[in-house]
Amino acid sequence: MSSLIMRVESVVARALLAAMVGLVFMAGVMRWFGYPLVWSMDVAQLLFVWASFIGADMAMRKRGLIAVDLFVRWISPRYRVYLDLATGFVILAFLLSLSYLGYKLVMLNLERQFGDSGISYAYVTAAVPIGCLLLAITLVGQIIEALRTASGGNPLLIFTPTRTKQETLAAAGESEL
Repeated sequence: MSSLIMRVESVVARALLAAMVGLVFMAGVMRWFGYPLVWSMDVAQLLFVWASFIGADMAMRKRGLIAVDLFVRWISPRYRVYLDLATGFVILAFLLSLSYLGYKLVMLNLERQFGDSGISYAYVTAAVPIGCLLLAITLVGQIIEALRTASGGNPLLIFTPTRTKQETLAAAGESEL
């Protein structure tokens, strides 16, 4: 299931990026010919917001989000996993709060139009609750993995890529076959 979600996210993110680049390029060409597409920048911004949240979830799934680990990298993984779990629960609460408040924001913006495009601003603001829910689902999965491996000698950290694919499969008792 997770690999299916990753593939769908990848395809959607690539499509959004391609549409964004194509739209901005087309708007530039049309402006050069004297026929500006006044709505194009609004739609490009909408696509950018969605691509940003989907990209953030893709990065979180790969444990590739930027992190400042100046102090925690000296803590052994055996104890650091508990710090990661505490941080993960705080971030999860924040993401769920943003999802709830984002939903309220979407409801407030149903009637509002986005610039000159005529599109409801709710389509832009809907990226916040949906993106935060995607991030929360990913984080819950990583918290569960960390809890399962916390008592072992080589725990799986939430925010740091620490194992190769083979090491992860071996820890789970599985193989690539």
